[in-house]
Amino acid sequence: MLLRHIRYFLAVAEQGNFTRAAEALHVSQPTLSQQIKQLEDALGAPLFDRSGRAVRLTDAGEAWMRYARLALQDLDAGARAIHDVATLARGHLRLAMTPTFTAYLVGPTIDAFYRRYPGITLSIEEMAQERIEALLAQDRLDLGIAFEMAQSAEVEATPLFSETLELMVGADHPLAAHRRPLTLAEWQHLPLALLSGDFATRQFIDRYCTQQGFRPQVAVEANALGAIVEIVRRGQLATLLPAAIARENRQLKKVALANAMPVRQAVWLQRKGAYRSAAAQAFIAVLQQQGVTPTHSSAASSPADAPARSRGKSAS
Repeated sequence: MLLRHIRYFLAVAEQGNFTRAAEALHVSQPTLSQQIKQLEDALGAPLFDRSGRAVRLTDAGEAWMRYARLALQDLDAGARAIHDVATLARGHLRLAMTPTFTAYLVGPTIDAFYRRYPGITLSIEEMAQERIEALLAQDRLDLGIAFEMAQSAEVEATPLFSETLELMVGADHPLAAHRRPLTLAEWQHLPLALLSGDFATRQFIDRYCTQQGFRPQVAVEANALGAIVEIVRRGQLATLLPAAIARENRQLKKVALANAMPVRQAVWLQRKGAYRSAAAQAFIAVLQQQGVTPTHSSAASSPADAPARSRGKSAS
């Protein structure tokens, strides 16, 4: 049984005549008669009494018509729902992000997304990338946002944008008003407040420092980005954090470096072969606009862009 069978049946029932129903449906009368016969065969009962001048519903036809109308109403509502989803008038998106994203990107991103698409509801979770990939593989998430390429064979990663970590201090720090870019020799001995070692951001910093031949002077480490921001904002310690954080926290002052740190790559994750809804595509577009620097192919292929790993257990 197909949708056209229901439409043809209701047209004949309403017109009481095969010829007029065929004209209303823009089909030939033989075609209409054939389709109604197919429907009756499928249901196992005659739906119309064709013995008189007018076509009348049989008892079976009367009983089935109510359900046919309800079915058509539901199918039409379903078509409108699909249109609404395609045009982003409604929908739902299941997201997960690593901690650094939730700390400074989720607020402006969600605000921008909701302003454009108020009919789309979101569920957002914060978790390590390993967990994100597991839930994506189980189809329990639509999208994941992280700073590492996918580790699972069932998940694919697509470059989103790149960002640079920068040296930051509080307004009362001696370097807050410093104008000349600092050389590596000048800042490598600064006491720092950094995220703890289970964050990919910290691993990225440690790897960079190792490549440059020194160890960062960590005075304080914390497993919460908010704590690092407060410590630096109020005290005499410096930190290395994504440049976007200084935009969100005006009391943090960026200190220019003579040799900027390498960029790192943000990616969005999804299950391989998964359908990407219009809502997911719209969210990715908004997220790209919130990113620090648009992604280029050269950035995606540069070894310096890939954050350090911690055996698949790092946060971000």
